[in-house]
Parts: sequence; C-alpha cells; structure tokens
Amino acid sequence: MRAAVFHDAKDIRVEEVAEPGALGANDVRLKPFWCGICGTDLHEYAVGPIVIPTQPHRLNGSTAPQILGHEFSAEVLEVGKDVRSVRAGDRVSVMPLLFCGACYFCQRGLNHLCTSMACVGLSDSWGGIAEQAIVHESKVAKLPDSMNDIQGALVEPTAVAAYGVDKAQVRPGDTVLVTGLGPIGALASMYAASLGATVFMSEVNPKRQELARSLDVGELLDPRSTDVAAELRDRTGGIGVDAVIECSGNEIALQTALASVRASGSVSQTGLHTKPAAIDPMVLSERDITLRGTWCYPVTDWPRIIDLIGRGRMDVEKVVSAKIDMADIVEKGFETLLSPTGDQVKVLVRAF
Repeated sequence: MRAAVFHDAKDIRVEEVAEPGALGANDVRLKPFWCGICGTDLHEYAVGPIVIPTQPHRLNGSTAPQILGHEFSAEVLEVGKDVRSVRAGDRVSVMPLLFCGACYFCQRGLNHLCTSMACVGLSDSWGGIAEQAIVHESKVAKLPDSMNDIQGALVEPTAVAAYGVDKAQVRPGDTVLVTGLGPIGALASMYAASLGATVFMSEVNPKRQELARSLDVGELLDPRSTDVAAELRDRTGGIGVDAVIECSGNEIALQTALASVRASGSVSQTGLHTKPAAIDPMVLSERDITLRGTWCYPVTDWPRIIDLIGRGRMDVEKVVSAKIDMADIVEKGFETLLSPTGDQVKVLVRAF
C-alpha cells in the first residue's frame, strides 16, 4: 500500500509499504480519508527526528521510519472479534494518543501526560497518511451523518484549541484575546466565540489575517499598526481582557498576552515555543496572573468535540486552505507550509 513515510529531516517519501497484518481482538482496520499536516509534523520534517523515535519506543517498540499522520478521518474496513462500538462501513475520527494506563498520570485520568505516551502517526506502527491503518477500538469515535470526512479530520486540532480555551477558564460574557491565527488560533477563536465570549484576534501575517476576518467570530487587531495591549485596555475600561489564548509560540506574542490580560486573569500558552522566551515574572505576581501551559487534550474529549462540530457550533472547515494528493505532500504540503512566502494555513492530505 502507499504511505507517506518519514525517514529523516527533509526526507519524507511516498512509497510502497507492507499492509497491516491480522487484527487483534480489540483492533480496527481503517481506510484513512483525510489527514492534516500538523505543526509537530512540520518540526519533524524541518529539524527532526524530535518526537519520532530513533530507538524502540518504550511503550510500543516503534521506531523510524514512521508512517505520518495523526489528524485523520477514516472508514472502518474490518473489526476484531471483541469490537462492539463500531463496525465495517462506519466513518470515524481517530484520537491518536497512546498511553500506558498504569503510570502516575494515567491513574489520575491525565492520560495525555502519560510518562510513556506515544502517538499514531508519530511513534506507532501506523499513521493516517496511508491507504490502511490499524488502531485500537478505544481510539475511534463514530462520525454522525451531519459531519463530513474533512470535518472528521479536524477533530484533533479542534480538541487542541478547545483545551487551550478551557484551561483559561473562559466563560460566557468574557473578553478573550487569541494571539496567532494559524489553524489552532483560528479554531480557538471559534471555540471561545461558541462559549459566548467576545473575541479579539492578533495576527501579523496577511494570509492569516484574511483567515481571521473570514471566521466572523470577532475583531482582528494588527500588531504592526496597533498597540494591542493598549487598545484592549481602552476597550475594557482600562481593565484588560479576561483571558488570552497564546497560539503563536512567539516571544513577543507572549509578552503581549501578559500585557493585555486583566489582573487575576489567565493566559493559556497553547502554541509551542521552539526556543526560550523572556517574560517578567514580577508581572505575574503583581497582577495575580495565571500563566498555564497546555499539552494535547483530554483523551476523552472526542465525543464532545464531534458534537460541537456536528451541531454546527463551529465551522471548522474554514481553517482549511488547501487539499492535496499524497503524492504532493512534500512540495505542496511541507515545503509550502514552511516557506516564509507560503500562502497556506491548514493543508489536508488525501489518503485515498
């Protein structure tokens, strides 16, 4: 079967690989439909391997070369003898996190912080940018008829974005700033608006500004021409916003977040920083600000996110800027997304 396989930095190949073998009793054989290229995938391609193991992974023994893809929808082709929640022909979205179930964090329901965590498409035998994949029954959630396959592939990044907003404890009536309008920032803006918050968005990239405006969920502020923190204080009677969801992984954006949030407000650091960022910790103390990190999402969140999308509360397809064939994944996917002059925001890859 065809699959997009990571071998090393700048070395992703679309090649023939062996099809998955027999199913275990609780396994599900999938035919992936669409799969998103994630920021983690981009980091692996640019400077990896980082997350992709070069020695056998402690949880499942996987190692590079790695079939890519962890944001995907699929059709169920076959199920193991003990599978009850899905059957052949069902359409599903995949929750890709793999965890031990026995460590300190797993025993406390924090499976996304498992000390042995692995991930389909990054540290597993299979991934979503392939003609077939095998996952455990617990990793699939059925899609309702009200959702299409593209929306199903966007459940995973939506879960990331929603977790960032939830960690900031956003409530109806709150004012929220989202910094960085890439896919996660756009989805975070939609989710915050769906909760009843007043949303402001900060972005410098013209293409992403265009995306922000198209969402129709809040007001865009351009930090190149506007002092975002000062503007938001003016808009809130000198107080500041209740919460900031920092989605850019940028030092200046984090500093803007801390300057924009009100005293006793929350900043959720959802974008991943690839290098250290300087802040003044005294600001946290003097203004009683909560700065929270986020990592992935609760592994039980799929039914809730699917319900939000399926009921039309979030028009997640708006974040998709291109849909490409697997054969074009390097040139039209990774290279375009990493290019300083690239005009894409969220690229989905057709696996079928």
